[in-house]
Amino acid sequence: MSVIAAPTSPALPSRGPLERFLRLFTDVRGGEGTQLLLLTLNAFLILAAYYVVKPVRQALILEQPGGAELQSYAYAAQAVLLLILVPLYGALATRLPRRRLINVVTLFFIAWLPAFYLLAEARAPIGLVFFLWIGVFSLMVIAQFWAYANDIYTPEAGKRLFAVIAFGASSGAVFGAWISRHLIRLIGVSPLLLAAAAILALSLVLFNFIDLRRAPARQRAVHGRKPDVPIGDGNAFALVLRGRYLLLMALLILLLNWVNSAGEYILAVIVKHAADADIAAGTLAAGEERRFIGAFFADYFQIVNIAGMVLQLFFVSRVVKYLGVPVALCIAPLIALGSYATAALIPSLAIMRWVKTAENSVDYSLMNTVRQMLFLPTSREEKYKAKQVIDSFVVRAGDVLAAATVYLGTTLFALSVSQFACINAALVLVWLVLALLTGREFQRRTAARQGATL
Repeated sequence: MSVIAAPTSPALPSRGPLERFLRLFTDVRGGEGTQLLLLTLNAFLILAAYYVVKPVRQALILEQPGGAELQSYAYAAQAVLLLILVPLYGALATRLPRRRLINVVTLFFIAWLPAFYLLAEARAPIGLVFFLWIGVFSLMVIAQFWAYANDIYTPEAGKRLFAVIAFGASSGAVFGAWISRHLIRLIGVSPLLLAAAAILALSLVLFNFIDLRRAPARQRAVHGRKPDVPIGDGNAFALVLRGRYLLLMALLILLLNWVNSAGEYILAVIVKHAADADIAAGTLAAGEERRFIGAFFADYFQIVNIAGMVLQLFFVSRVVKYLGVPVALCIAPLIALGSYATAALIPSLAIMRWVKTAENSVDYSLMNTVRQMLFLPTSREEKYKAKQVIDSFVVRAGDVLAAATVYLGTTLFALSVSQFACINAALVLVWLVLALLTGREFQRRTAARQGATL
């Protein structure tokens, strides 16, 4: 009687020095380290390019008459502009393979930077146009990068590895802000546009290297990679509106940005009240108000960024691993609920500084990573098209709703800080319900996808 041996699956590559080092931060397996490091560097470069030109945005729009008001209205204009651009992106995705799509879109944004440089040097009034451009760039190119990351990883791998890639984005933002501050002193404001173009071009070269070094067909199946073909012919907005999961995600992101943008207004008002109180008490000279406010926000943003990077590197992957995506989705709204409940009861700067630091550092690290993971169990068409709707138009729509809340609250109802905080706390409760429903749907979709591959 002969014995037939059971087929064995191919052995996975052993962990090298790079994978063993990366395991300090998350569960990296054999053969994953190089691609993970390259994608992390790519995210670093994209965010660095954005933060290099962000000071140019402020300089160009604020030097125009009524620049501060223009900046407020520009967010609404961006939402209208995205209603046009997102379907155009979807049409392009229907016709082009993935690599060509990303190359065309990124080159389009790179080409504008030298043009803006020449116009800025000629003192042309381009502040509003550039503000609109950078708003669209920051949403669409970053959403496109994360669509690609979702496309080449399975849900299982993405849940393990996205925290490291998101750290690349966070550290790129910090580096971009740091280098722009130093470059302005050396070369001035306008040349930052050329520096950003060079960084963005380098990120595109790196992307093509990553995509061209993909493994052979058998290994691609193991790691969940898909061939480079056109993405599908569905309408981007229709994909979101007709799918329960995508609609839940859209509402979740809408509430998140509504709450966050309104929360920044609440913090700004509390800081302004604290400065006025110190002036009235004689502990701060009237001419020192700007210094007080600027110093507060400089310290605040630095602490938030540092805390967010530490959370990103050492805690996010472990929270996802041990608690799961559904629970991780609920952590940010629970912290925000505590933040705004505190603001409603005790709107003091000493307390709000730290509760808002906790809220924003968790939002920038854990919540930002988990929201990218939500697209792991979606189709390729949903990743590239629906993600552009949610990560660009819906994000900006949340900002517009926050601006409308502040406008109505200050002009028609004369609301106090505590009352604005109560409104935000009520919105957070809706956000929390949406997080629970979205997390449940994520589990269902992931289980269905894993069952289909067995």
